[in-house]
Amino acid sequence: MWANNNHLELTSQGQKASGTQTHPLHYTWVFWFMHRNPREKITNYEESMKRIASFSSIEDFWAVYSHLRRPSDLPNISDYHLFKHGVRPVWEDEVNVNGGKWIVRLKKGLASRYWESLVLAIIGDQFDVNDEICGAVLSIRGSNDIVSVWNKTSSNGRINLKIRDTIKKTLGLPQDTIMEYKSHNDALRDNSSFHNTDVFR
Repeated sequence: MWANNNHLELTSQGQKASGTQTHPLHYTWVFWFMHRNPREKITNYEESMKRIASFSSIEDFWAVYSHLRRPSDLPNISDYHLFKHGVRPVWEDEVNVNGGKWIVRLKKGLASRYWESLVLAIIGDQFDVNDEICGAVLSIRGSNDIVSVWNKTSSNGRINLKIRDTIKKTLGLPQDTIMEYKSHNDALRDNSSFHNTDVFR
């Protein structure tokens, strides 16, 4: 396991002190996975995703996460999705449809570390924006890898900027890092996840 030391310490101390006691999370979360051949055209994105497992405590999370392949070991054109239970990881879901996502493009080789930090921040409620966070996606691609955080309300500028700043802090990104935002309505219009985005510094 390649865990953040602070979270490892928190988990191991809790287990030592309480034996079999579990530490519940605020929400139940679900991991999903998708892979396609570069020459394959997906006609139904949702059907191509496989549900891996759900978890609702710190202990259940580590039990699932420790068995997942590291992002650096995934084949090209693969996606991990982490979403709240009951929220489908697609633009059209009723929770997602009026929202959008923050996008960070990563150099190859960095995805494993950044993805873990982001996942821990999301399930640990570190964004402090009530129920605004819907989930996150890691996309393994040829030239770079992409992490994105999905939120419910693309029109709420104050909340969106707070999410952006929390992503930067969580991942330890320089303040002038270029980040992109795209509403799911725009994605539905141009049928694209990562093109025609709004760029922010």
